[in-house]
Amino acid sequence: MLQSKIFIPTLKEAPSEAQIPSHILMLRAGLIRQLGAGIFSQLPLGYRSLKKVQHIIRQEMDAIGGQEFHLPALSPIDIWEQTGRVEAMGDVMFHIKNRDGLVLAPTHEEIMTYHARQHIKSYRDMPQIWYQIQTKFRNEPRPKSGVLRGRQFTMKDAYSLDNSKEGLDKSYDLHAIAYRNIYQRCGLKFFVVGASSGAMGGSASQEFMVESPYGEDTCVIDELSGYSANIEVAVSAVHPIGRIDNTDSIEEFATPGAKTIDELVTAFGLDINRCAKSVVYIADSKAYLILMRGNDQLNEAKFQNYVKSTQCRPAETEELFELTGAHAGSIGPIGLSSEITILADSLLEHANGLVSGANKDGFHIKNIDLERDCTISAFVDVRTVLEGEPCISGGNPLRIVNAIEVGHIFKLGTKYSEALNAVFLDEHGKEQPIIMGSYGIGLERIIACAIEQHHDEKGIAWPISIAPYTVHLIGLGLHKSQEAVKVCNEIHDALEKIGIDVLFDDRDVSPGIKFNDADLIGLPFQLIVGEKGLQQGQLELKIRKTHERLSIAISLDDTLVLTVVNAIQSHMNIMVQ
Repeated sequence: MLQSKIFIPTLKEAPSEAQIPSHILMLRAGLIRQLGAGIFSQLPLGYRSLKKVQHIIRQEMDAIGGQEFHLPALSPIDIWEQTGRVEAMGDVMFHIKNRDGLVLAPTHEEIMTYHARQHIKSYRDMPQIWYQIQTKFRNEPRPKSGVLRGRQFTMKDAYSLDNSKEGLDKSYDLHAIAYRNIYQRCGLKFFVVGASSGAMGGSASQEFMVESPYGEDTCVIDELSGYSANIEVAVSAVHPIGRIDNTDSIEEFATPGAKTIDELVTAFGLDINRCAKSVVYIADSKAYLILMRGNDQLNEAKFQNYVKSTQCRPAETEELFELTGAHAGSIGPIGLSSEITILADSLLEHANGLVSGANKDGFHIKNIDLERDCTISAFVDVRTVLEGEPCISGGNPLRIVNAIEVGHIFKLGTKYSEALNAVFLDEHGKEQPIIMGSYGIGLERIIACAIEQHHDEKGIAWPISIAPYTVHLIGLGLHKSQEAVKVCNEIHDALEKIGIDVLFDDRDVSPGIKFNDADLIGLPFQLIVGEKGLQQGQLELKIRKTHERLSIAISLDDTLVLTVVNAIQSHMNIMVQ
């Protein structure tokens, strides 16, 4: 492809609206342009890369028996209402105002289940793996970080249909393998974490993550043991605080001005781990008081998953006072009304000698024995793991990192098939709900993460597999050297003929502009051809990732093109390995 004929609007300066490397470089290298908040147009270079990602995904999905669909982005809202996800999605779902009853699909579990209900009738009809690569729409309230959090994006979503839990396990494992292959082929360094299924539901899920300081997800990892989990489900080997030798009765005492755990500990010389912090949450209109150790923080995802609520939130100031008779900092588990269900974190199980709020402003209660003085509905892990806590696999200190999610796989089970009555007859003629899995990949996120991991101060350094082009052929002084033009055209045609795609910079601009643009665009190889080099019997091959420069000795005869092609192919093989 001639660079003079392709639309590549490079920018010298970083746009003010871009804050992270991938966003900056995708704009500067002319891959994308913003149309609105969270809405981006794919320009020719960016779209070529996107198509290469699609090709890799199709190959790996087809290899595990996937069948490609293309479903509508528009769908009837009543299908979503049957699964309860209109309410669960909230404002994230786009509703079509001038066409009542239609929404823009943020994902397609419901629609795939709808089609399965129509055509899957017998256990013999399964297993099935159905997938698509389709545009999705989500009304992100705060779109940011370029294509990492947009309102319109491309997703590969796949769905497995099975007649047994063992079948689901197999389908899930096949997708896990396919995903690893996809990310490896796309040049990503990634890790896999256990995750919360959230509004998707199901019995298990895993996320595929790329570590990045700009990631919105927080993960807990231990490289030595291999343990990794999203912070939403992560656990550590911190021991419960247990019991102490204290059988004293509860006693109320004044704590004026002490509204936080730290203030309480400082003012009264208390053991921070024996201070039971209380928070009140409303989950699907039901009130819960949650007790935790000291300054431990509530993990909302763990709590919401345990109570199986669609929506949960902290109690507002007025609600808190109505439910407990006190404001934040003075609430506790003693003397609450029966309207509130009390949960306690697992670290407090069997604990005594605790201090907590007295449900009266400015007062606390000491000597609380949870087994004697409180009615705890359940002890459950609802705290957030902290940096440095011991790993459950070997006790190594845990590391907490930011990460970008590039894929998520779920064991859905029968949540959607039961809601939509997608059933089959088993081998005994009995009706059973189809057992499903769901598997998603964000394509633009793969590209952004590849750039996050493969760039330097000069620009992008693409992995070969998803680079818009493989070779950047840079012709110097073409306006005054017909020989250089001839050699460039021959090399271009020869490389293209054997399947190596080439961007030929034939523009009439200075060498400095060409080199700067080449480093910014970041194609894996830069082949520099100029009259001076031809006269000296050599061409220069630059490896963009390492900046290594290699001289290719040539003769101005029929062997020239073959020499260049062989040199590029040999270095491609080395880089792929």
